[in-house]
Amino acid sequence: MKINEADIEKFITKFIQKELYKFNIKKAVFGLSGGLDSTVTAFLASRALGACNVTGLIMPYGDSFRKDVEEAEDVAHTLGIHSETIDISPSVDAFYSRYPTKKRVLIGNKMARERMSILYDFSARQNALILGTSNKTELLIGYGTIHGDMACAINPIGDLYKTQVRQLGRHLGVPANILTKTPTAGLWDGQTDEDDLGLSYNEIDKILLQLIDKKKSRDELISSGFAKKKVDKIINMIKNSEFKRRMPPIAKLSELTAGNDILYPYDQDK
Repeated sequence: MKINEADIEKFITKFIQKELYKFNIKKAVFGLSGGLDSTVTAFLASRALGACNVTGLIMPYGDSFRKDVEEAEDVAHTLGIHSETIDISPSVDAFYSRYPTKKRVLIGNKMARERMSILYDFSARQNALILGTSNKTELLIGYGTIHGDMACAINPIGDLYKTQVRQLGRHLGVPANILTKTPTAGLWDGQTDEDDLGLSYNEIDKILLQLIDKKKSRDELISSGFAKKKVDKIINMIKNSEFKRRMPPIAKLSELTAGNDILYPYDQDK
């Protein structure tokens, strides 16, 4: 899991610059939650684009996670980036007052999509691209809301496992209270990522590294000492969330189909 933090920082900052500048865009906007992933993204974006070109939107649901809001505001202040704190509870509550539910997952997904809706509005207002904050672990196991927190224009940290994001954060100077805090998606009081998943990120990352990067088989992992139940759970999560990592399939009726056969590079005429 060890990475060369300095090289990764340099690569990602250049990636952010390249992806924005090729569309003649100089600004970025993203959701700033007070968690590790969004904070690391804030540090990288401010170094890549300059603090004046970066906006972090802090979007709590009412008074929930007040400490996270304060920590997110502290990050924005420390980096000198612009931030806005927007309460999403009025719009979320308006929907569920008409279509009530007791399913917390539904409400959590609605909250994630409401935040992304606001981000896309600010993206258009500021002529800015949205930076994703999902890490490789979350993307592979599908721990995210499609068209919610998984939506973005570019994703700077999407090829770093959660434990690697923490390494990079330590190198970048992310505050210790954020480096060590319990990961949460901020969906309801008391909700934590690892409780939802039933495994720690450290366990998940070790198994994913062997399955994905080392291309080890299920049987090889089990024979090397990984618990069968945990390996099977992660494999199932990867399989069951594949739809979240792909564009919607199109029924192919012609020789040239958008997305499948018609791929027009942005620089084709340059």
